[in-house]
Amino acid sequence: MKPTRTAIVTGGERGIGRAIVQTLLGEGYNVSVLGQDTSAGAGLPEQVRFYDCDMANYPAISRAIDSICASTCPLHALVCNAGIANPGRLPIEELEVDDWQRVLDVNLSGPFYCAKAATPYLRKAGGAIVNIASTRALQSEANTFAYSASKGGLVSLTHSLAVSLGPEIRVNAVSPGWIQTDPLEETSEADELQHPAGRIGAPNDIAEMVAYLLSQKSGFVTGQNFVVDGGMTKKMIYAE
Repeated sequence: MKPTRTAIVTGGERGIGRAIVQTLLGEGYNVSVLGQDTSAGAGLPEQVRFYDCDMANYPAISRAIDSICASTCPLHALVCNAGIANPGRLPIEELEVDDWQRVLDVNLSGPFYCAKAATPYLRKAGGAIVNIASTRALQSEANTFAYSASKGGLVSLTHSLAVSLGPEIRVNAVSPGWIQTDPLEETSEADELQHPAGRIGAPNDIAEMVAYLLSQKSGFVTGQNFVVDGGMTKKMIYAE
C-alpha cells in the first residue's frame, strides 16, 4: 500500500531525528528529511528523500518544502528537530556574538521558517507540527545562554503558532531530557538511577511521543510542551 500521508523531519539524519523518521515510516508516512549531514543522509532508508538544507536559510527551506509537496501526497506532518545541540558553555565574556546568533538562527528561526513555508500545505491537509525543544527551556546549566534561550523561544513559538494556526493546524513541542543518542556513550549505574524513571532516555522515547502528537489520537491537544525526561525536572536536588 502506498503512503497517503507525507511528513517532513528536519535533522532526521541521526540521533533523535533518525528515530523519528523510522517511527513515522512504520506509521505509514512518506518521509522527507531536511538537513546538512549529507553522509548520514545518504545512509537513510532508500524510500526517504534527503534535501541538503541550511536551517538558517529561508529561501532554501521554502524551495525544499515546495519541491516535496509538489511531488508527494498531502503534507500532514512537520517535525522541527534540527538544531545546534552543543550548548557551548563559554562564559559570557568569551561567547562570540556570531556564535550566539548562529544558534538562534538555526534553533529558533529555523523552525519558524519551516512553519512559514509549510503552513499553506498543512492547512489543506489539516496537519500538525511538532517542535523538538529541550528541558533547557525550563532550567539551565551555567553558561548555556544561546542554547537555553533558543529552546525557551521555541516553546513560546510553539504556543504562538498553535493559537495562530488553529484549528486547521495543531502545534506542540517535545522537550527531551538526557537522551542517549550515541550507543558508545559511557554511562554509569548512578547516571541511570538518578532518574526517577530509573534509566536514561532513548531516541525512541521521543519518537513515540512525536508520533502520538502527529496522530488524530491527540486531536484535542495543541499549544503544549511535553517534557520527556524520566522525571528529572521534577526532582529536587540539594548539594550534600
